[in-house]
Amino acid sequence: MYCDDHKAVSSHRLLSSRLRRMLLSFLLLFINGCVLKSVINSPSLLAQSITTGLQAITAFDVYVDHAKVHLIVAGTAANHPLKAGVYYLQSADGGLHWTSPIIISANTSAPIATRGNDIQLAVAGQKLLAAWQTQGELPNMGPIASVYSLDGGKTWASGSNPAINNKGDQSHLDLTADQHGVFHAVWLEDPEENGYQSLRYAQSSHTGLRWDAAMTLDTSTCSCCWNTLLVTPNAELNVLYRDMQPRDMALIQSQDQGKSWQPISRVGAFNWTFEGCPHVGGALAFSGNDKLALHSLTWTGAEQYRGLYYLRSDNNGKSWTAPYRLGNKAVHGDIAANADAQVIAVWDEMGAEGTGIVSAQSQDNGATWPVAKRLSATNTSATHPRIVVTASGFLALWTEKANKNPAELIMAVFNHDGTTPSTLP
Repeated sequence: MYCDDHKAVSSHRLLSSRLRRMLLSFLLLFINGCVLKSVINSPSLLAQSITTGLQAITAFDVYVDHAKVHLIVAGTAANHPLKAGVYYLQSADGGLHWTSPIIISANTSAPIATRGNDIQLAVAGQKLLAAWQTQGELPNMGPIASVYSLDGGKTWASGSNPAINNKGDQSHLDLTADQHGVFHAVWLEDPEENGYQSLRYAQSSHTGLRWDAAMTLDTSTCSCCWNTLLVTPNAELNVLYRDMQPRDMALIQSQDQGKSWQPISRVGAFNWTFEGCPHVGGALAFSGNDKLALHSLTWTGAEQYRGLYYLRSDNNGKSWTAPYRLGNKAVHGDIAANADAQVIAVWDEMGAEGTGIVSAQSQDNGATWPVAKRLSATNTSATHPRIVVTASGFLALWTEKANKNPAELIMAVFNHDGTTPSTLP
C-alpha cells in the first residue's frame, strides 16, 4: 500500500536581513484576535502560519461563499492539551485577516479526521454545515456526525447523519451547497458488509438537520481515497472518485439536482491495476461562465505513468485533454480556476529538503504551465494542500511541521494574476 510517512528534518530557516525585518514587522501584527507569523518564501507570494491557539492540527477544510472565506480546523486547544476540538473562523478579504476562532461545542462526537480524510464544510449565506467521521466500535472506523449553524457560524447545533444509519465505516466525505441553498454530501461506506466500500450520496434542504434518503452512486470503489464534489454554475453536480477496476479516477454527474446520476468518463485512463489503496483522491474545478471548462488533478500509481497529472475537459467531462504531468514526485494535489482563465495547481512532493508544497500557475486556462515554485519553507514536512478562488484572488492552505513540533496551518495568498497582494497586513 502507498502510505504517507512524512518525517520532519531538523534545521533552522535561513533568512536574509531584509527578510528578517519583514518577519519582525509581521510578528507584531494582531489581526482580529489571530496572530500571523509570516515569512516570504518566494517573490510572488506571502506564506503565513495562522496562530489560533491550536496545536497538533489534524485536519481542516476551507469553503468560499460570495466574498467570505470560511475555515474549520481540527486540533488540540493550547489550554486543554489533552482534548481535541473543532474550531471555526472566517475571512472577508481573501485570507489576509481572520476572525477569532469559535469552538464548535455542539453535543457531537469528536472527529477521527486525518489529512486525506478531513473534516468538511459547506456554506450557503448564513447557513453553514460541517461534518466528519467519528469513532465507532472498531479503531479508526465509525459513522458520520454533522453540526450546523443558521447565524453565520456564531452558534452551532447537532445535525444528523446523511447516511441515516450509524453502521460500519463511513468516511472520506465531501460537502457542497448549490445555488438554491441545498446541501449535498458524498461519502464511502459498506452498510451491507460486502467487504468493500461503495460511493453514497444524499442531499438536505434543511442544513443537515434532516436528509433525503441516501443513494448508491457506485457499488464498488477504492476504499480509502478522498472524494471531490463540485457544483457548477449550470447547477450540475460532479463527483470525482477513485474506481475499483481499474483504479483510475472516475467522474459521475447529475444534471437534475441529484435525482439521477450518470457515469461520464475516466479522468486519466491509465488502466491502473492495483489491489491495495493508494490513499490519494483527486481535485476538480471549473472556469468560465457561459462556456465552462472542467479542470482536474489525478494521481496514478501505474508503473509507467506514476505521478500527478493535470487534465482539462471542454465538453462537460465527456472527454479530457492528454494528461500533463506535474512535479517530479508529486502526490496530493488540489486545483482552482477563475472566470479569467487563471488556473493554479498546488501539490506536495518529496525532495532533498523534505516534503514541500509546490505551485504551478497557468494564465491560459491550463494550456501551458510555467515553471513550478515551492511555497512551503525548506527543511519541513508539509502535506495535503488546498486552494480556493476568493473575491480577491486565490488562497492556498496546508499543514506543515518543523522539527518535532506539532503541525501548523500555513497559507499563501495570491492576486487573480498569481502575484502577491500589493497591500499586505
